Amino acid sequence: MRRIVRAVLTASAVAAIVMASPMTGSARAQEPGMGRRGGGPGLVSPEVGADRRVTFRLQAPEARTVTVSGDFGTDAPMRRAADGTWTATIGPLDPEMYVYFFIVDGVRLTDPSNPQVKIGYVTTTTTSLVTVPGDTPAFYDVQDVPHGELRTLVYRSRSNDVTRELTVYVPPGYDEAPTRRYPVLYLLHGFANDHHSWHRYGRANEILDNLLAQNAIEPFLVVMPLGYGGAHINGDSTGIAPEGSGQARGDAGLYERDLLEDIIPMIDAKYRTMADRTHRAIVGFSMGGGQSGRFGLKNLDTFSRIGVMSAGLNSPADTELIARLGADRAKTNEAIDLLWIACGKEDTALAGASALHQNLEKAGIEHTYLETEGAHHWRVWRRYLRDLSPLLFR
Repeated sequence: MRRIVRAVLTASAVAAIVMASPMTGSARAQEPGMGRRGGGPGLVSPEVGADRRVTFRLQAPEARTVTVSGDFGTDAPMRRAADGTWTATIGPLDPEMYVYFFIVDGVRLTDPSNPQVKIGYVTTTTTSLVTVPGDTPAFYDVQDVPHGELRTLVYRSRSNDVTRELTVYVPPGYDEAPTRRYPVLYLLHGFANDHHSWHRYGRANEILDNLLAQNAIEPFLVVMPLGYGGAHINGDSTGIAPEGSGQARGDAGLYERDLLEDIIPMIDAKYRTMADRTHRAIVGFSMGGGQSGRFGLKNLDTFSRIGVMSAGLNSPADTELIARLGADRAKTNEAIDLLWIACGKEDTALAGASALHQNLEKAGIEHTYLETEGAHHWRVWRRYLRDLSPLLFR
C-alpha cells in the first residue's frame, strides 16, 4: 500500500511540470480514436489518421524524457518541440481498442488531453484509451440490433461481511418473456479490474447482443461480480500472487464463499434462471481465469461448464485437486460438459496455462486447449468471449 501512495505522490509532483488541461476522469462523449483539445491551443491527443497511424502529444516543457507506452507494442520515445510539446507517432495499427500511458521522467501518467480512460481498481493501473476504427464494424461495436440491459445489484455479502455490487447482463426480450428461464454465465475479471470491466472494456454486452442477432447463441444471463474477497484488495489479506501464475489473488477463499453462498442463490432468486449445474457456466481471464478453473473444478455440483483465459492452475492445492479428479476420470468427464482453456502465445501466463493443460492430460480429464496469437490484454479476451460463447449452452 505504501508503494502505491509513494507512486501517486511522485506522479503529482511530475504533473506540476506537465502543462496540460487536467483530466476530468470521465469517459464521456469522445469519438472513437480521437483526443480532445487540452494543454494549450490546438493540442489534440491522441489523433488517429486515415492511415491508422496514431499521434500522441503532451505539453511538458520542463520534462527531460517522455515516452508513450501501451499494449500496441514497444515503447515509443517522444520528441520535444521548441514550445515544450512532446510528440510521437506509431503505427499503422490494426483496428482495435488500445490502452496507453506516458512515462515522464520515469513516472507513469495518463494522457491529460484524453478523457477516455480505463480505470484500474488499483490506482496505479489506470490508463488512457484510444480506438483505431476499421472499415467495417468490429464484433464488439454497438450495432443496430436488439440490445440487452446492464443492471447493477447492491447486495450484502454475508460471507464477507460487506455490502458490495455486481453487474448483470440481461439479454434482449427477457422482460417480454415472463415464463422463459435462462442459463447463467458467471464472468470473472482479472486483477486490478472490477465488476464493470467486462462490459466497459471487454464489451461483453455488445458482443453478446451481436451474437444473438446472428443467431450464433441462445440467450443467457451474465453475472459479473467483484472478484476480491473482503472489503479491499490492498493489504496483507489479499493473497496476491505473481500475475499470470494462476495462484490465489484477492482472497480467493472469501470470494469463492461470496460466489457460492451469496451471489448464486441471490441470482437464482431474483432472475428466472435455469438453476442447475448443467445450465451454469463460470469463465474468467487472468486472476479470474485461475478463479474460474479452481472454483469450477472444486464445485462440479454447481458448474458443468468452465472457461479459463490466460491463466494457469498450478498451486500445490490445484495439482492435488486435478489428481483427485483424475483418480475417477470417468465420473469427472461425465460431470464436465465443457472445460475450455486458451492463452496467447505472447502472454506472460502461457507457461502456467500450458502446465495446466499438461496436468489435465496426465489426469485424463477431457478439455480443449488453445494457444492463439496475442498477449495479456483485452484484445485477446474480447475475442475469446466471442469464440467461447457459442459453445457454452449449445
